[in-house]
Amino acid sequence: MPQETIYSPKESLPLSLSLSLMDHNHNRRRLYNTHVKLLAFDLLSLSQTPSHSSSDPISFSRKGALLSRAETVGTVTSRDLKPSKFLKFTIDDGTGCVGCVLWLNHLASPFFASRSPPDVRLIAEAANRFAAEIRLGVVARVRGRITSYRGTVQITVSDVVVERDPNAETLHCLECMNLARKCYDASGL
Repeated sequence: MPQETIYSPKESLPLSLSLSLMDHNHNRRRLYNTHVKLLAFDLLSLSQTPSHSSSDPISFSRKGALLSRAETVGTVTSRDLKPSKFLKFTIDDGTGCVGCVLWLNHLASPFFASRSPPDVRLIAEAANRFAAEIRLGVVARVRGRITSYRGTVQITVSDVVVERDPNAETLHCLECMNLARKCYDASGL
């Protein structure tokens, strides 16, 4: 009896098409877990799609490239502190306003229960230092996870630096435009 050959979908694709699909998936994910420098306008226009991951229920993309982390620079225009819970603030870079949330509940959060207590204390101390530095009118560089709250894109803050250089905002804007042209908008994305 002749043996029947079974091809999986990947094996039945021509090699060039299979490599092309692999390149496409690599290009879609190459900026994932990288703090991508974006202007507020770009952040607020990211596409949101439901994710299959339980840890990140929403996926964000820009021109097909999946993004998970961002960096932005701007002036703090609002500040709402809920002690031992969170600090919500807004960054305005001249192209739009991005909401940011800095969690301050590390010591009481069940999310950190399985982590080493000294590590959690260090994280909590850093978050409290960041919260103290965020004041109305300061220019801040914010880095963190891109998240969504009630359908609006925001940054869940992991790092804040108050800028002392008066040119920081302008330099960030120029870097964003240059990176968009040479990296983020490159063919294949």
